[in-house]
Amino acid sequence: MKTLYHISDLHFGKDRPELIAPLLEELQKADVVSISGDLTQRARSSQFLAARNFIQSIKAPTLVVPGNHDIPLHNPIRRFLTPYRNYKRYVTRDFCPEISLPEMTVMGLNTVAPWHWQQGSIAHRHIRRLCRRLPNAKGLKVLVAHHPFEQSPDSSKSMMRGARQALGRLADAGLDMVLTGHLHQWRDDPFVAKNSGRNVIQIHVGTGLSSRLRNERNDFAVIQTDGDQVEITRMSEEDGKFKPALTRAYRRSERGWQSADQSG
Repeated sequence: MKTLYHISDLHFGKDRPELIAPLLEELQKADVVSISGDLTQRARSSQFLAARNFIQSIKAPTLVVPGNHDIPLHNPIRRFLTPYRNYKRYVTRDFCPEISLPEMTVMGLNTVAPWHWQQGSIAHRHIRRLCRRLPNAKGLKVLVAHHPFEQSPDSSKSMMRGARQALGRLADAGLDMVLTGHLHQWRDDPFVAKNSGRNVIQIHVGTGLSSRLRNERNDFAVIQTDGDQVEITRMSEEDGKFKPALTRAYRRSERGWQSADQSG
């Protein structure tokens, strides 16, 4: 059994400093950590430096992808000409990261689009690359991206361009799970990928550190994989500590993933 911790939307520059130590304490228990973007609030050097120090304090292998807040918003010249300058300087130049273990393969996808700052977009070449890689990936096949591939109709944010069609192709290639952020809302459930018919688990986490809570608590996800079953726990902040708030189990079936209570 291996454990993947998923955090998102840290928003250094708009963070709660008192939660940094409790969050890092929890992350030291992970076999792998994924961070799905919005490391910073305004993509400033000081904010990226704080994010880098945080990431370097994590002992486990850590996969990071950018979010829309990690490119400049109020400087349009930089946003279009050198959007990732600080991200590449302080975090990584790798926009196609991957961590592979016998029990799981975690792959990153950059969904940030400077011309669609909040909405995000998917490049066809990236989907083609992932579809070539997924059939040969080991264990639980996990994709990490900032923008969700599916969201509730009452969400105030626009759906990412090309999300549903891309997810159908990825599901057919064998994708098991998508880890995202952006909405600052928790959600975990399997849903049928468009044009595929396979159930893929999508987990939105809220924000690990930000004070921009949107009527939810700071949280992150703990994902334990054991063969054809995964257990997902939401860790939620309470009195300055992160504690289990709910746990759900899912099992792989012929049509993808479903609740373990419904399988068999």
